[in-house]
Amino acid sequence: MVVSSLINGIVLGSLYALIALGPSLLYGILRILDIANVAGLTLGAYTGLKVFNATHSLLAALVVAMLASAAFGYLLQRFLYRPILGRGPLIPLIASIGMFIAMEEVFRLVFGPYPLDFPAPVPLPTVHVGGAVVTGVQLLILIVGVAVLVGTWYALRRTRLGLLWRATSQDRETASAMGVNTGLVIATIFLIGYALAAISGVLLGVNYNTVYPTMGDIPAYKMLAIIVLGGLGNPLGTILAAMLIGLVETFVVSYVGFVLPRDAIAFIVLIVILLVRPQGLLPGESSGS
Repeated sequence: MVVSSLINGIVLGSLYALIALGPSLLYGILRILDIANVAGLTLGAYTGLKVFNATHSLLAALVVAMLASAAFGYLLQRFLYRPILGRGPLIPLIASIGMFIAMEEVFRLVFGPYPLDFPAPVPLPTVHVGGAVVTGVQLLILIVGVAVLVGTWYALRRTRLGLLWRATSQDRETASAMGVNTGLVIATIFLIGYALAAISGVLLGVNYNTVYPTMGDIPAYKMLAIIVLGGLGNPLGTILAAMLIGLVETFVVSYVGFVLPRDAIAFIVLIVILLVRPQGLLPGESSGS
């Protein structure tokens, strides 16, 4: 049971990390919380479902979903965020919440109000680890999650894009004065963040075999808890916080039962950690970490 809970917690944490990583990268640059990113999750799930039904290819579903959500993210930064970035963090936050709510209604009108099945067969075997069973879907989530998270870490720490992101996140005006095209960096991070949201949306749809218009509601507030817990704008802290919350949720449900609503556990962990360490698990990128 311990091994099974550990595996389930890591799988859940991987999903949470994919959901929260994009908004964490955006916060590192813009100092705003992009709630609308979760609309990219739902858009990716619906796009992936439609593509899978047409092609019966999960890979094609993932690729097209990433492209659709990335395009959505680019349009948002161009026409929603860019005109209001200089007006403080509150106005972009309100705009992103409004966009998220509006997109839920768009999904309801376009795809219908009822849940749709996402019965995508995963071409991976069931694996037995220490007496616990790892299903093909869980294995897929682990493989994709690890690959994406490691790839993101490498891009941020070992590539020119990562250098430009760190420079822009530490001081956007100075970076621009030194010749960094901060507009291009921001647009690229939006593309990456919304592509990650699409991946998490497709994996959520496959894992739970359902896609529906409000599937982003719970991920939205858990995303906020993870970003704050990890240290605002710190991608590594976001990943650690996501894994911590996934593991705590799984072990509490397995050994304590549903004494508390499962979705409230993330905020209990957040409160406890912040009482001990107000800056979060790791300091934000702006502090020079």
